[in-house]
Amino acid sequence: MSTLHLHSPPHTGSNSDAIAFIGGGNMASAIIGGLLKQGLAASQIQVVEPFAEQRARLLQQFGVAVNEAPGAALASAALVVWAVKPQTFKEAAAQTRAHTQRALHLSVAAGIRSDSIARWLGSERVVRAMPNTPALVGKGMTALFARPAASADDRLAVQRVIKTTGEYLWLNDEIQLDAVTALSGSGPAYVFYFIEAMEQAGLDMGLSRAQAHQLAVGTFVGASALAQASEDPPEVLRARVTSKGGTTYAALTAMDAAGIKPQFMRAIEAARRRAVELGDEFGSA
Repeated sequence: MSTLHLHSPPHTGSNSDAIAFIGGGNMASAIIGGLLKQGLAASQIQVVEPFAEQRARLLQQFGVAVNEAPGAALASAALVVWAVKPQTFKEAAAQTRAHTQRALHLSVAAGIRSDSIARWLGSERVVRAMPNTPALVGKGMTALFARPAASADDRLAVQRVIKTTGEYLWLNDEIQLDAVTALSGSGPAYVFYFIEAMEQAGLDMGLSRAQAHQLAVGTFVGASALAQASEDPPEVLRARVTSKGGTTYAALTAMDAAGIKPQFMRAIEAARRRAVELGDEFGSA
């Protein structure tokens, strides 16, 4: 297994590849797990996590250093990953900034804009990321935006970290992250929502829960793989399985009559608006 290096210059020992995580929840765990699989040593990772139960889980699962509060040890980190809730970011930054002035900062907090992050941390080397929970199984989709002060090497360092959790996409305009949050950040919940509905329909039609689950999940996995592999747009793929007067046609006609597509699009727009509100609400000076 090759060793993961965060920066393009050769590894020189010490802590040039050290990473600190502020917050140790699901997204931090997904990234930590990916980094360890790619060869980064557990000794190069530290986590600040206020909840004792979560600290114990991180220590048991990954063997990384876990602290209740930020301290001088953070000064060794080349990269600090901010995996905190939006409403706690400002307070966490105030407690941490004295120890992280020389680090590159990567935020996975929804809605909090890079202007606020840079101001709170006293650093312009900030990259914002919007990942999603399939990162937990290495199938994540993450959008990235870098402030101008983040160098090409900084961007490469972030890519090497995010690649351990799945795919990534760079954005040129930070405002697009609100749309990304609504589309792919929250998107797994939409898929789970439809899987729930398909499972319940299967139960109602006489299938067992295990059968309905396997059929529903397998259908989403297969359809997604086909959409990814095909050069055709989804409307063409949909048309190919929709014979007029057939079963698929009956289902889609019922969905159209119920206005499901426009309602679904409005729901995604509601998520985008909430992402904007989070930045306004928790990103003040």
